[in-house]
Amino acid sequence: MNVSLGFALLLTASALFGQWPPFPARGIPRSPDGKPDLAAPTPRTSDGKPDLSGLWAIQTEEYWYDIGADLKPDGVPLQSSAAVIYGERRENLGKDNPIARCLPAGVPTIDTIPTPFRIYQTPPAIAILYEYNMQYRQIFLDGRRPPHDPNPNWLGYSVGRWEGDTLVVDTTGLKDGTWLDLFGTPATAALHVTERFRRRDIGHMDLEITMADLRAYTRPWTIKLHPNLMLDTELMEWVCVEGNKGVEHLVGK
Repeated sequence: MNVSLGFALLLTASALFGQWPPFPARGIPRSPDGKPDLAAPTPRTSDGKPDLSGLWAIQTEEYWYDIGADLKPDGVPLQSSAAVIYGERRENLGKDNPIARCLPAGVPTIDTIPTPFRIYQTPPAIAILYEYNMQYRQIFLDGRRPPHDPNPNWLGYSVGRWEGDTLVVDTTGLKDGTWLDLFGTPATAALHVTERFRRRDIGHMDLEITMADLRAYTRPWTIKLHPNLMLDTELMEWVCVEGNKGVEHLVGK
């Protein structure tokens, strides 16, 4: 394991230790002994849409290390220029990994980090609060279009629409030269991310993510994540730079 990856693993461990004192979550069907029924039907808002609200987390670090883990044996369909960048990042032991330097995680990287995130849903917009580095995100549902010539952001600009019971979110305007995972899978400012959120029942969500980038990939490609509802706890404050003790050791090769 290289230095950047080891540092990232420490970040993960620090985020998973200790949450708020237990407090029963409201609106969760429970048996007489208090056990939650996580297979109960998906809750809905007053306008009949699936309610995605809640505290969620994925249960694996696999995609944070290697976002193309499910694409074996061929891996992410990189263009030759992007493959060179990826090879250099691996060869250099991830020395310039933005996450190891406490910079924000972008989309879709933020989806793959196994720390909690809370969704607040309203008709005109959805807000997502991430425990990881205390980031936040806005997904607009009011019919607006993404900006034509955006000022690039770590989390880009996200607009959503409902297709039946699935929330489809398109994100553009992301920063150039980003890392999609700890191994260094590259993307450019041309990256277009499409997320499909579907709450299967009260306790389980399917999240399908498609990446298209005409400058980095030979074709669009897709991964599938499965966040689970976290009960009786809340997000914690987590400031990455307060625990970052290893930057001086990221020496590469």
